[in-house]
Parts: sequence; structure tokens; C-alpha cells
Amino acid sequence: QVQLVESGGGLVQAGGSLLLSCAASGRTFNSYTMGWFRQAPGKEREFVAAITSNGGSTRYADSVKGRFTISRDNAKNTVYLQMNSLKPEDTAVYSCAADRQGYWAHPAPNLYDYWGQGTQVTVSS
Repeated sequence: QVQLVESGGGLVQAGGSLLLSCAASGRTFNSYTMGWFRQAPGKEREFVAAITSNGGSTRYADSVKGRFTISRDNAKNTVYLQMNSLKPEDTAVYSCAADRQGYWAHPAPNLYDYWGQGTQVTVSS
């Protein structure tokens, strides 16, 4: 069992930046693909970014490409999402997720095994 805890959300003005963190429990973090997803009120969950277990491959949604960066520190059991040039449409609850297969950075939420509770990101115009 893996527990995921997100932090770093908050209120920021458009054009600003936030760094989200997701801390994982357990000794097998370095074998998991990690993903970030978001869900805005009244909308479906949306893929944001993913990274393979060794950090060698990443994938981004078109809506965040060039503005967001996913990274991980396996020594700290933590995955990060650096968000720059934030827009009001980025407002959502951001959640991290872990997939036990670690070789494919993919956007399919149904294939992720563990989920965090989420952290709110609000971007004001």
C-alpha cells in the first residue's frame, strides 16, 4: 500500500508560479510511474503530466506543455510539479497518482493504482 500526500497548492495571480509536491510512503516509490491530474468544478478529471520510475521519460497534456515541469527525487520519495505562467483555467484540485508499472508515462487515470487527496490551486485573473 502506498500513501500519497500533496502539498504546495494555494492562491496565485495569473502569470505566477507554484511548486506542488507529492510525498509517498513505502519503499517501492522508485519503481512507480507517477502522474499528476486535476479536476475543476463541474469538469471531469484531466491528465496533467506523468514521469516514469527512473525519471527518464515524461509526458504532458498539451494545455500545460512548456509551462509545467514534472520531476521526481527518488531519494526523498517525492514527485514535483513546477507550474509557471499560470492561467485562470489552471484552477483545479491537483492530485498525484502512482502506477505500479514504472516504464510508461501515460495519461490513463484508470491504470493508476494509488491516489492522493489533492491540493487546491486557484489562479486569479
